Amino acid sequence: MISGLYYPIESLKTRLCLRGRQMLYERCEKYNIPYRKTGKMVVATERQRPYIENLHAKSMKLKCPPHSTSRESGESILMTELMSGTQVRDLEPNVSNDIVAGLWCPETGIINSHSLMESLEKDIIDSEGGELVYSTRVVRVDPHKRSTKASGSTDVDAVEDGWVIQTVTGDAETSDSMLAKTLINASGLSGPLIVNSILPDPTRIPMYYARGSYATYSGPGISRISRLIYPCPDTGKGAHTFQSLGTHLTLDLQGRVRFGPDIEWISPPADDQPPEADVDFWARHLIPDESRLSEMHQAVTRYLPKVTLEGMQPDFVGIRPKLVPPGGGFQDFVVRTDYPSQGVSGGCRRGPLISLLGIESPGLTASLAIAELVVEDILQC
Repeated sequence: MISGLYYPIESLKTRLCLRGRQMLYERCEKYNIPYRKTGKMVVATERQRPYIENLHAKSMKLKCPPHSTSRESGESILMTELMSGTQVRDLEPNVSNDIVAGLWCPETGIINSHSLMESLEKDIIDSEGGELVYSTRVVRVDPHKRSTKASGSTDVDAVEDGWVIQTVTGDAETSDSMLAKTLINASGLSGPLIVNSILPDPTRIPMYYARGSYATYSGPGISRISRLIYPCPDTGKGAHTFQSLGTHLTLDLQGRVRFGPDIEWISPPADDQPPEADVDFWARHLIPDESRLSEMHQAVTRYLPKVTLEGMQPDFVGIRPKLVPPGGGFQDFVVRTDYPSQGVSGGCRRGPLISLLGIESPGLTASLAIAELVVEDILQC
């Protein structure tokens, strides 16, 4: 989990991370989802000291996000503590002597994400009218205006504005259609594709993708580590400002150590390439390999100098959905609403299509708060 510490105070990402963290801990307690508050130490060299001092000052100014129970209790929304390099090494002796300061975030923790998803799945199955459909992909979305038929549809009609969604399940050769009064597009990497399918070319959303690799580690230089350790994000000239939090040390609930993710920009096949160029594009990039280990090792040894390259093994790979290109700076989460009356943002506020775009890390931390935002603040308007 991430506390939202790195991002601008006023950003949607910060507010949702803080509220989401609170909601996740409450859900873990209620449904016996395995988790552990490990705390997180952000470490800094002399050159980076002002960065974590600013982070600490920012954490003191953070206000309770909407719907937070902390508004009534008066408790601090994000507790942090500045430490000297010596204090950091008292807690984690493996940390480099080049580290002169640290920012301790005690409320950060780790969670069994599969158990979390299973609990959410059960909520849907047990709810009145809830249904889950697996192995099904959306192949087309069309606006449906009141008392009209959707473009490309011959068998769906309604008296309300909404959206006609065409889907294909498994290897079926024919599609199914349904009419939704409200459509929530939470399709991750494919999120912008859904929106772009209803937008004219000049207004379509550009997409960028960053591959992130993780490596397991077993070897010297990590003895008795029990906290997450993050380097400062590299925000200097020419760096991937805010686009990667650095190759950090993370733990699982069994105490195993992983390093990652790094950042590697990738480009889908160009539009003018033949269709076969797209085959298995994402699948190829989700196969872990050793190509990133040397660079990851160099990044890690800046704060854990005794970690060896030989002890690192490829683990897993993910792809972040980016709305800005390399060097594009900070990009907040985007929650976009479109309406069938125009097919673009604005117009009559009936039959919304709500798209969650650019929900990269810390999207898991923010997930429950994002749902709360959609239900309580957007759909209730």
